[in-house]
Amino acid sequence: MATTVIDDPAGMVAQARPTKKIRAGRDEHRAGWWFSAPFLVLYLLFLIGPALYGVVMSFFNSTSVRPGLGEYVGLQNYRDIFGSSDFWASMGHTLWFTVLTVPPLVVIAFVLAILTERVVRGRSFFRFIFFAPFVMPATSVTLIFTWLYASEIGLVPHWLDKLGITSPNLLGETKWAFISVAVLTIWWTVGFNFVLFLAGLQDVSRDVYEAAAIDGASPLRTMWSVTLPLLRPTIVLVTMLQILASLQIFNQMYLMTGGGPGTSTRPVMEFIYDVGFSDYRAGYAAAATMVYFAVVLIVSIIWYALQRYSRKGVRA
Repeated sequence: MATTVIDDPAGMVAQARPTKKIRAGRDEHRAGWWFSAPFLVLYLLFLIGPALYGVVMSFFNSTSVRPGLGEYVGLQNYRDIFGSSDFWASMGHTLWFTVLTVPPLVVIAFVLAILTERVVRGRSFFRFIFFAPFVMPATSVTLIFTWLYASEIGLVPHWLDKLGITSPNLLGETKWAFISVAVLTIWWTVGFNFVLFLAGLQDVSRDVYEAAAIDGASPLRTMWSVTLPLLRPTIVLVTMLQILASLQIFNQMYLMTGGGPGTSTRPVMEFIYDVGFSDYRAGYAAAATMVYFAVVLIVSIIWYALQRYSRKGVRA
């Protein structure tokens, strides 16, 4: 009986499967680029393009009432910005608002996440309650709190009068205007940090807490020695994201105080808006934007470095 032997000296059968895998991988890669193309086009047109145009504009005496870039002035806009007391005053207002909002937004969100995680029943209800304000638009939130803070008809002055406390002008005095807007911001945005902390807590293994309980650790000791070290990356992330968000304060301050009284509460974003659209100095506003962008970029680099350090600490 004859036996047929199939000769495959080149190993073509063995090579066919890797070739098909490589081809399939290339097809998936190409399909990914096609699906991403609409977003990339919009990203280039409405973000990267205007940003590059803003960099070019900062070297010209541009105005928002005439077309074109205007006269080339080199670094004069940047010299004016660095020598502007109004710009640095608005930067100080922004930093002060950041100091007022970042610590409570991090601490309160962390405490709410811990308490919600320990609730046995109704956990979904508390998640909804704490996160719901964050989805409200800025105009609605500021309108509500403006009525609450109103000197003659507001609920807050009315409650203070009932307690025998003379109500200050919550939006007309610089000190109280900062505090009032900070309280609004904390109530409005704490839900976002709350969700991030809650997600971080859910990633912590229950076995770690059981081991701590077996060792006789108290709840406070467990919090300090177990929860906080394991949540270090989340804490760094939330803190840095909140710093970046507070540095970009505009809506609340603009809608509630308009930067007043005078310009005593005007943040950097409102300063850029005023010089660009009220004073029509587009080139000057572009230079201010670039300087402010450099500050935010430095903060972002610090956040990246701290995040890498926290990851190394957790792995160690």
